[in-house]
Amino acid sequence: MKARRWLLALSYAPLLFLIWSIKRRSRKQLHLEETDIEDLIPSIAGLTQGTLTEGNRVEVLQNGALWDRLFADIEAAQKTINYETFLSKEGELTRRLSDVLARKARAGVQVRLLLDGTGGRFYGDADLVRMREAGVKIERYHPVRMRNIGRINNRDHRKICVVDGCVAYTGGHCLVDAWLGDAEDADHFRDISVRVEGPVVAQLQSAFAENWIEESGEVPGGTNFFPRLERAGDVAAHAVWVSTTGSPSSVKLLHYLLIRAATRRITIQNPYFLPDPALRKALIDAVARGVDVRVMIPAATASDSPFVQHASHHLYGTLLKGGVRLFDYHNTLLHQKVLVVDERWASVGSTNFDARSFDLSDDVSLMIYDERIARELEDTFDRDLAHATEAHLDSWLRRSAKHKLIDFSAFVFNEQL
Repeated sequence: MKARRWLLALSYAPLLFLIWSIKRRSRKQLHLEETDIEDLIPSIAGLTQGTLTEGNRVEVLQNGALWDRLFADIEAAQKTINYETFLSKEGELTRRLSDVLARKARAGVQVRLLLDGTGGRFYGDADLVRMREAGVKIERYHPVRMRNIGRINNRDHRKICVVDGCVAYTGGHCLVDAWLGDAEDADHFRDISVRVEGPVVAQLQSAFAENWIEESGEVPGGTNFFPRLERAGDVAAHAVWVSTTGSPSSVKLLHYLLIRAATRRITIQNPYFLPDPALRKALIDAVARGVDVRVMIPAATASDSPFVQHASHHLYGTLLKGGVRLFDYHNTLLHQKVLVVDERWASVGSTNFDARSFDLSDDVSLMIYDERIARELEDTFDRDLAHATEAHLDSWLRRSAKHKLIDFSAFVFNEQL
């Protein structure tokens, strides 16, 4: 009996290897000649499969302040609502969203809700039935089934809402009640999203449409989804979401290009920080040319995934030796995915700084060229320092042997975390 169990376990090994290898990308060492970021801006858009658009309005929304703004726009919808998210859990937020989506669908608005097949499995069955009966179209991205076994690692990690094709949201907020409040304690998470008007909204609509078409076969075309968009402000922006097979994803290239182009300061806030060798080198090289590099992640005691934080800790020594400044945020889960360069350019979205977001899952980032937004995000980092401690190389190297062993053991799985 024991021998049979071993044979059965061994028979699964090739299948598990196949699943792992299907979405694994080759680890190419990226290279970029140093150049002025002003000259590089068109290249950043082009290399990340995007188009730089002028005339946008961008509003930063922090913590629970997002929801009233978002729900007001949904309530005002006249034609279409497209909502895509990764993580959802039955509670106040899901009930509130279900109420308004069902009401708008009954009023004749075309409503589509795209949930990830794993992250959305706890949305709440009664609410899903209620919305479908009201006319809401609901799809699940790569649900866990045998026919999807080769894509099980490819999750829809995007957070996008587009209303009438002219107002859009993206960022880190999930449909879980921990995203209510104002990050006041461990039960209320810290996060940032942005509200967008103007021509760049069409790009976020395209990102939604990509996964919606894949799962439903329905093409959301026409002026209800892609209206003519006029100028709404003075911000230049472009969306980054394409995950091309066989080459570095667009979101990875975006982060790499921005880091390589920085001349004064790089500010990063991200819940899962596991840069690969190319990005680690880019950060350390930035310090060597005089750039102030600051990175803030949640402390292991505040993270929803301490295992990932320990994997990140395995890299602290290398980064600290290279002059990168690392801060652990203790108050609650810090979940925003923010990158600011030279206090002028910023990226906000759903993209974690790890292999899963860069190479495995579908993510989205909004690249924003605006000093006001960049300064606002820099100020946010500075305020969050009140709840953070900086790591220092001497004390870090003296951490316990047990801590080092946990860090190394976690890092072994870094490409799949």
